[in-house]
Amino acid sequence: MRICTNSTLNMALAKSVYNLLFRRTSTFAITIMVGAVFFERIFDQGGDAIFEQMNRGKLWKHIKHNYETKEE
Repeated sequence: MRICTNSTLNMALAKSVYNLLFRRTSTFAITIMVGAVFFERIFDQGGDAIFEQMNRGKLWKHIKHNYETKEE
């Protein structure tokens, strides 16, 4: 009976990822481009969330109701 250790599983996963994404130049380039798009999206949303949290109550969308008049 063979016991798989954590390092064996990590090596198998690393080899699979390498063979799937990084072995060929074309898939490597596509992986980098897709990763950059996802990173940019996550970084942008995270930055916006931090900015809004730090400026809560100061932004127009938070105080707009104070200046709008009700139309009947």
